[in-house]
Amino acid sequence: MKIGFDAKRIFNNATGLGNYSRSLVSNLQHFFPEQEYHLFSPEARHSDYAATFLHSGHFHIHQSKTRLKSYWRSFSIVKDLALTGIELYHGLSNELPHNLHREGIKSVVTIHDLIFKLYPGTYTLSERLIYDRKFRYACQHADRIVAISENTKQDIIRLYGTDPAKIEVVYQTCNPLFYRLRPADENEEVLRLLNLPSRFFLYVGSVEERKNLKLIVAAMHQLPQRERLPLVIVGRGGAYKKACKQLIASLGLEQYFIWLEVQDNLQLQSLYQSAAALIYPSFYEGFGLPVAEALLSKTPVITAATSSLKEAGGPDSFYIDPADAATLAEAMLRIIQQDPSLPERCAKGYAYAQQTFSPGTLTAQLMQLYQTLT
Repeated sequence: MKIGFDAKRIFNNATGLGNYSRSLVSNLQHFFPEQEYHLFSPEARHSDYAATFLHSGHFHIHQSKTRLKSYWRSFSIVKDLALTGIELYHGLSNELPHNLHREGIKSVVTIHDLIFKLYPGTYTLSERLIYDRKFRYACQHADRIVAISENTKQDIIRLYGTDPAKIEVVYQTCNPLFYRLRPADENEEVLRLLNLPSRFFLYVGSVEERKNLKLIVAAMHQLPQRERLPLVIVGRGGAYKKACKQLIASLGLEQYFIWLEVQDNLQLQSLYQSAAALIYPSFYEGFGLPVAEALLSKTPVITAATSSLKEAGGPDSFYIDPADAATLAEAMLRIIQQDPSLPERCAKGYAYAQQTFSPGTLTAQLMQLYQTLT
């Protein structure tokens, strides 16, 4: 089968949608090498994260030959897909080119989340209008929709009136390195290199209002001073990050918040494995990748009982009300005081993540979906 992919994010996005796209396509080639994989991108930038796709020889790369790259990706790409003999096209990031069906090409689109509709204040009006047009078209015209969580599936049904039978939930996988634990001595070396304490909480993700870092600040303030553990924050931000820093300073808590940038996923994995717990009190997530990564690191997770986070966290994570700092402070205290249930929770969380987010199982599910269309 000749399968085409919207590969813009593979070559031009180091995080988020780029990681999803790279993992999905890499897993397909690994588990189903007999298929033919074609990557269509306005341009294929050379970078460390995209090197595998540029140099492995397992992928056919197609780039726009016109300067109107956005137009090509949304419209004229269809001619290139037809000339290449593509049988099925997968839009990996919420959108599809127009009029695929006129060329007899089957289509799948992945919808990650509908945050722009649920939290409109975090987007400009023009962004909301553009996203709504693209998402609506994709949901209407795709032969099948992949939702990355049951929560996202229900949002698509509710907000776009889509037939549930058209949507299949296929969880995303993590970076392959997270499925193998890193040796303790390597973790200790990373902590020394980054000058970190031996015990700390961890926050991973962009520092924006929806992610709710201020709740952690408020919970830290509620904890008795002798019980506090510092929070290591791995993530970038703008105005909301500045507001968080101002709040931290106003409460005299600067010593308990460590802002950090990591060099690569190996360092991040060591942080996960070394943390007392991941704290992820987001109001809304399409999936919640850091939660799954923490579970695969045998690390306790404190997260919000909202959106898809119970799917990512499984039955043995600690769930809190993202609007109530007291519930978070209570959960943090249980970690700090080493609740007797922690070893069992970590073991069960690890097993849940290994099974639920297994690359082999999820990739086979996706390939089966493809094969029902061709």
